Amino acid sequence: MQAITYSHYGSPDVLELTEQPLPKVGPGMVLIRVKAAAVNPVDWKVMAGYLDTMLDIIFPAIPGWDVAGVVEAVGVDSPRFTVGDEVISNGRKDYVHGGSFAEFIALPERLVARRPASLTWEQSAGLPLAGLTALQVISRLGVSGTDTVLIHGGAGGVGSLATQIAVSRGARVLATASEANHEYLRSLGAEPVAYGNGLAERVRGLAPAGVEVVADFVGGVLPTTLAVLAEGGRHASVADGDVESHGGTWMWVDPAGTDLQQLADLVDERRFTVDIARAFPLAEAADAYRLNMLGHTRGKIIVTVDQP
Repeated sequence: MQAITYSHYGSPDVLELTEQPLPKVGPGMVLIRVKAAAVNPVDWKVMAGYLDTMLDIIFPAIPGWDVAGVVEAVGVDSPRFTVGDEVISNGRKDYVHGGSFAEFIALPERLVARRPASLTWEQSAGLPLAGLTALQVISRLGVSGTDTVLIHGGAGGVGSLATQIAVSRGARVLATASEANHEYLRSLGAEPVAYGNGLAERVRGLAPAGVEVVADFVGGVLPTTLAVLAEGGRHASVADGDVESHGGTWMWVDPAGTDLQQLADLVDERRFTVDIARAFPLAEAADAYRLNMLGHTRGKIIVTVDQP
């Protein structure tokens, strides 16, 4: 099969389109014919070696965790899926090797869910990591209809989904973004707030008593969080471990397929949107990485695999 691989840590220049063996399908696993995969910041951070102290890697490595595709084969004792099922996954394994930037990927079925019927293949591929992060943060914080929630980075891939989930629970949502994205946030049901100097004052202007919940998806905003959090409020971050020293929760997404199925069902029920910034063919994965590294796009960056 064709796959994007890298044989040592480095920049996107280390990525190559190569021929690799078809993955083996063990017990409790499914083989997925990849239709689309998503680029996430963690992908290029792994490739650069930034997570070497946390994750083992086997070279040559195929990058990518998020995937949408069709079940091609099932292993022994894999009862949840059959050949032809359309599925999604955040396929994070215990080590880095056989990722989603390839024609096929083999994954434990516990990481797999049926894809939302209301999304395209590209949108489906962009959902797992961002959507699971959003769902698990909002759930861990216990967001309900009695809360006013501040979301740092509300127009980003994770923040936009967290905004929609919090709104669906009846919460009042304040979300930070540049002014160019304010109308977009309004379309998601949020009240936009410009980030930058004076953010705490702007939030307090909208919520004088403070907010009950803060969800941080950007990092570097802990002083603002503490300045606007109401007494007894809850806060969590996926980007700043210092929150733990201030009563907050530092979260790392769990790729559980049960949570992913809950999310997929919620997407179909609520008609949530997953914005796509741009799609690249598999051979141009390095360019997809470079665009993601700039950090200025709204929506997911996707790699498509053209297969019959």
